[in-house]
Amino acid sequence: MRAFVRAVSALAAVAVVGLTSASVVAASPTLPGDGKTIRYAQGDSLGGNYVAAQIVMKAMKALGYDVKLSTMNTTLFFQAAAQGDADIATDVNFPQREPGFRAVEKQAEVVGNGMIVGGGINGYVIDRKTALAYNITSLEQMKDPKIAGLFGSDGKAEMISCDPGWSCGDVVDYQLEKFGLKKNVHAVRGKYEALMVDAVTRVKAGKPAFFYAWSPSWATNALVPGKDVVWLPTPADALPPNVPNKGSALIKGVEGCAGGADPCRMAMSSWNFNTVASKEFIAANPAIRALIEQIKIPVATWSQWEYAISKNGGSATQITKLADEWLASNKPQFEQWVAAASKAR
Repeated sequence: MRAFVRAVSALAAVAVVGLTSASVVAASPTLPGDGKTIRYAQGDSLGGNYVAAQIVMKAMKALGYDVKLSTMNTTLFFQAAAQGDADIATDVNFPQREPGFRAVEKQAEVVGNGMIVGGGINGYVIDRKTALAYNITSLEQMKDPKIAGLFGSDGKAEMISCDPGWSCGDVVDYQLEKFGLKKNVHAVRGKYEALMVDAVTRVKAGKPAFFYAWSPSWATNALVPGKDVVWLPTPADALPPNVPNKGSALIKGVEGCAGGADPCRMAMSSWNFNTVASKEFIAANPAIRALIEQIKIPVATWSQWEYAISKNGGSATQITKLADEWLASNKPQFEQWVAAASKAR
């Protein structure tokens, strides 16, 4: 009889433990990404966007998602998103990429309003030493062969433009024609990074340099506007048909604008790395929408990433290290993003 009582008691204890375990499992909160995989694309142009992608992936995983990262150019990503073969990319450059996006906007959408705080800028740059010595405060002054000749020879300036195929090079070519500068300015289109190494060397040596640039970028970190170089305001807004312009090129608060102009008329309106996602994917994953809408990285931080990558080659190890350093220094911000996103269901 005593043995029977002990057996019954043991079974009861097991049942209680089982019920308690079941209650714990039932009480465990589910994450919005549990059981889901994100096909995440990053562009094929290495820069601070790769560091940002690592931070975004960490946040996605903290929300419970598995993430498969692939690298592809933006045109291929648009096609993949439209065909249902990719879910999301967070480094699509707008407005430059807007024409390509228009072709898939029935299947994809822009999420949030860009990852760079305040957006980035594009424009023409010369060394500050020459700007001050000759009172150069506008791109239009390149119409004067004496001014243009300072940056080349025989009254014609050599200006570093963008890689062949980049839309910023199309902007340069169009504006030089529009502003009547073709005669005095020769735009050199080649491998931008290699050409800019020479420009950095020239400026550091106190020699004239003339180039097209954007910020945030490694170039405007190596040659700081207002200290080493100045932005040259353009005479008017002017963009080729393949580069849309939703806003004014007049931008307030541009550090290092020649002559102290504020606002400073840049080559185009502000740009940003925007997120594009498959409509089907983003509709089914409100937590990802909420996450992307929060993530913002300061221009200065982005420029530091670009500069570090340009100096050290941008290996996978370095990219991870930069992301981990940011996460360690910004843990409360990161956790706030994830917590807020996890509530979107």
